[in-house]
Amino acid sequence: MSQSPGPGRERQSQIYRDGVVGDRPAAPTHAAGLEEAAESAMSRRAWAYVAGGAGEGRTMRNNREAFDRWAIVPRMLTGAADRDLSRTVLGTRLPAPFALAPVGAGQLVHRDADLVTARAAAATGIPYVFTNQGGTPLEETAAAMGATPHWMQLYWSTDEGLVDSLIGRAEAAGAKALVVTLDTTVLGWRPQDLDLGSLPFARGQGIGQYTSDEHFMGLVDERVAAAAKGEPAERPKVIPSAIRSLLSIARHHPGRLRDNLRTPRPRAAVETFLETYSNPRLSWDHIATLRDRTTLPVVLKGILHPDDARRALDLGVDGIVVSNHGGRQVDSSIASLDALVRVRDAVGPDATVLMDSGIRTGADVFVALALGADAVLLGRPYMYGMAVAGQRGVEEVIANVVAELDLTMALAGVADLASITRDVLVER
Repeated sequence: MSQSPGPGRERQSQIYRDGVVGDRPAAPTHAAGLEEAAESAMSRRAWAYVAGGAGEGRTMRNNREAFDRWAIVPRMLTGAADRDLSRTVLGTRLPAPFALAPVGAGQLVHRDADLVTARAAAATGIPYVFTNQGGTPLEETAAAMGATPHWMQLYWSTDEGLVDSLIGRAEAAGAKALVVTLDTTVLGWRPQDLDLGSLPFARGQGIGQYTSDEHFMGLVDERVAAAAKGEPAERPKVIPSAIRSLLSIARHHPGRLRDNLRTPRPRAAVETFLETYSNPRLSWDHIATLRDRTTLPVVLKGILHPDDARRALDLGVDGIVVSNHGGRQVDSSIASLDALVRVRDAVGPDATVLMDSGIRTGADVFVALALGADAVLLGRPYMYGMAVAGQRGVEEVIANVVAELDLTMALAGVADLASITRDVLVER
């Protein structure tokens, strides 16, 4: 009986076979080349939003430098010819130990970014955490996933009725877990966006979960009605940039463009979103209410301090994501990988701990697992793949990460994920 070569060798072989007839990968297989190709393919606004970080970018550098401080120590002749990359996390089976992270305002990169991501996830079997800041209603994105599992991100609104509505929709659409993002109660200082005066949500991009929500649109109608009874609203200046923004708002609002240009609802929806989408007063008391508001496993994303990790688990939260939001919120924040080590030591081996921020390659996934992550979330790289080659680009990025992880395990002498422990690393 012939042995399976594993996803790493299969991916390599496919690329080399295609190369014989002159067909090369659509998405570069090395992280730096992928990033360069994506920058060339994206608009300035898209690149600023997706690739940009907080302040001087120190947290983004911290994330990468943390990975550079660890080295893998391969072991020989261990018989790791057959490898198992699968893992079950909170009842969700992962064919490889990662899922696609929620990335907001993907419409900057592709008009149907959420659907493109969902279709790529379904084609590869990799679960996807739907973004709360998507352009496509979660029900449509769930349909595109087919049988592949998905989780749902939640930004905690200032309107509690909207929180319940979004949770209910996530449950009805078959989400397997609820991922509450904690670290964006206000937006961080993001110079790349600020220098362009660019906030996608203000142009109607990335608010599709809201404009498809009955409760939210009720708030919008209340706003429109109140405005009609009050003083006439100040008309925006008729300049090209203002016209482009109004067209963008109308184009991304449900319904026909012509109709949307004749009604105040699209602009009112944007204004309502900007006022309600995230709650600066979010507290542990809010989190404690979730056990009575959903039957889904609850995961808190944005944990960096061991005491916060302990408190989350004491409240009955099912899992945590160690994350600094890809370096987009606090400049000079601790690297997620460094925080992961401290958090895992604090909560012990049995707690469910995921990690994101700084993950670019299969080797990065290996290191994160060795330092205590049960799985990781992959963010920017798949968006870069989308920018370069649409759905095919996302699929290739996923396949490349899986392949490199598989080959790293083979060459390090590790046959399964449970064997990826700190003993396989040394600190430089």
